[in-house]
Amino acid sequence: MAFHGKRNCLPAALSLAAAVFMIYPAFCSTAGSGGNTTADASEKGSGAETLSTARKEKDAPRAVNAVNFEHMLDSYQPKKNHYNFYFTYKIVHPWWDAVALGMEDAQRQYLRRGITVTYEYMAPNAASAADQTERLLGARQAGYDVIGVDVADEEIISPLIDEMVDSGCKVMTFSSSDGAKGCKRIAYVGNTHNYKDGADLTEALCEKLNYQGQIAVLVGSKGAPCHEDRAKGAIDTIAKYENMKITAIEYDMDSVEIAHDLALKILREHPDLAGIVCCNMSNPVGAARAVVETGSSAVIVGMDHDQEALHYLDDGVIYCLGVQDCYSIGFETLQTAVKIADGNLPGEMFPEKRDEPTTIIRQKDAALMLALLYGDVS
Repeated sequence: MAFHGKRNCLPAALSLAAAVFMIYPAFCSTAGSGGNTTADASEKGSGAETLSTARKEKDAPRAVNAVNFEHMLDSYQPKKNHYNFYFTYKIVHPWWDAVALGMEDAQRQYLRRGITVTYEYMAPNAASAADQTERLLGARQAGYDVIGVDVADEEIISPLIDEMVDSGCKVMTFSSSDGAKGCKRIAYVGNTHNYKDGADLTEALCEKLNYQGQIAVLVGSKGAPCHEDRAKGAIDTIAKYENMKITAIEYDMDSVEIAHDLALKILREHPDLAGIVCCNMSNPVGAARAVVETGSSAVIVGMDHDQEALHYLDDGVIYCLGVQDCYSIGFETLQTAVKIADGNLPGEMFPEKRDEPTTIIRQKDAALMLALLYGDVS
């Protein structure tokens, strides 16, 4: 692995995934960035096939087009032969490990051009705006070429970003959460449509439930723009239907265990609960465990590519998942950071906001997704 610097370690499953990506690039999406896409199983083909079966169909790969692993650096010529960056994000979690894989790909490609990129890539074990503030203040004193942050709380972190930029720091935002509107950060690479993701997932849930029933919403971390925006999308969507109502909104702080406990509590208080909207990658797992434990028929929709969540999707416990293209986010974050370090501003070289897609996947997509992302053919 070409990584230089520090970051939290990848789980073994995602290390295996990196090998799977290189062995089976034919199954990777080569679609461009931007907006939401939907991979309905009836249209894209059954994902309930084994990887060996899929190998026989290379001319018509049936993988969901959720993640693009095929990236090449563009023609921009960096002005230096060494860069040193600092990236911090909300919480140690497999979602950001997937982002790291894309960063490492870009880093290796720069190295082949004779350009060394080193970076810190660290986060706390529990989401905390106070912790993120301390990390950013420390990075400001260290002289990094660019500082990148996945904003933990836009009200607290955005003013700090403004101060850092005013003092001469080059700051960008990345992955899942941008700064507040008007924040002085130079650019953002990541998901720009979290509200729509929440609305789209909830619309799928409402249709499944024939537009009636009581719904719970598990949000994630308080103040995290991506979680709050998805929750707002869910709340606004449910409000459109007179026979549906929200009976509980809870914050699980991006913890599977807390999400499980909250879901159990909600299900016991509302045994006729019809559905649960999950706004991050942790809470679909916690909610699914609770639904299985209680024997509830509540329908679950949620975010992203957690291995356990994909198994619950395969089993029908989870109805659908919105998978973000973490690999592309990581790759483009590093490439954008190099351009920012050289003094470039948004324009022709890179956009002020670079959007990466979210793809809604369903039960028939789960098996092949597990094979591609985790080498899991169980």
